[in-house]
Amino acid sequence: MIAEKALQTAQPDDLALLVGRDRKSFIVRLGSGSQLHTHRGVVAHDDLIGTLWGTQVSTHLGYPFLLLRPSTDDLVRDLKRNTQIVYPKDTGYILMKMRIASGCRVVEAGTGSGGLTLVFAQAVSPAGRVYSYEVRPEMQQLAHSNLEQLGLAEFVEFRQRDVAAGFDERDADALFLDLSNPWDYLAQAHAALASGGFFGCILPTTNQVSRLIGALEEASFGLIEVEELLLRPYKAVSARLRPMDRMVAHTGYLIFARALIPLLEE
Repeated sequence: MIAEKALQTAQPDDLALLVGRDRKSFIVRLGSGSQLHTHRGVVAHDDLIGTLWGTQVSTHLGYPFLLLRPSTDDLVRDLKRNTQIVYPKDTGYILMKMRIASGCRVVEAGTGSGGLTLVFAQAVSPAGRVYSYEVRPEMQQLAHSNLEQLGLAEFVEFRQRDVAAGFDERDADALFLDLSNPWDYLAQAHAALASGGFFGCILPTTNQVSRLIGALEEASFGLIEVEELLLRPYKAVSARLRPMDRMVAHTGYLIFARALIPLLEE
């Protein structure tokens, strides 16, 4: 019953998700005196602050929006980006496969627009750290801006450098490469990881995956896995439940492995 729920209201500086009847949504950081301008009218932030989450609110033209907290999926999809991001269907699985949680130290390269960085930062906070490497200054600047707006930049250390020179970190819990030629950086990755640490990578084509598998086998990585996730949504209408006409199919192949201690030559 509603009376038994812990009633929580939107507060200044909260991130809020506004969803219209057409499912078009907006994410805003609430601030006194601010306004959200939409094609359906204007919503004053002051009308949202102090309002219960889950409430229907209206623009000055009377168009209804639902006031909700944004999910991590919402944040990633709303991210300003100049590059392809790792899709939400893959990011959640990456967290589980690589045991990434609060307090972990995670290394990634490259940063791109910061979609996966966002997910890593949220997962390792408040005690952990993400170390994100990117060679392109304009991309790292965009990623830093994206995470700063979400209040997550404090959990990330950005490093603008080609990882061919190696990683600064040692004994990292996990390391993820989102690069087109990850086989060139396996020695650097192994040096940065703790013994038994988690390695992950995403690649778009099978020939790249084959090349990476061979390189992993020669670089003291074991328990190699290759997986692909397909996501099929359904039309959530009780009278005519059926699959959507479109689905998020191939986005990339996920490769996972563990950093092993090399066998000593006799």
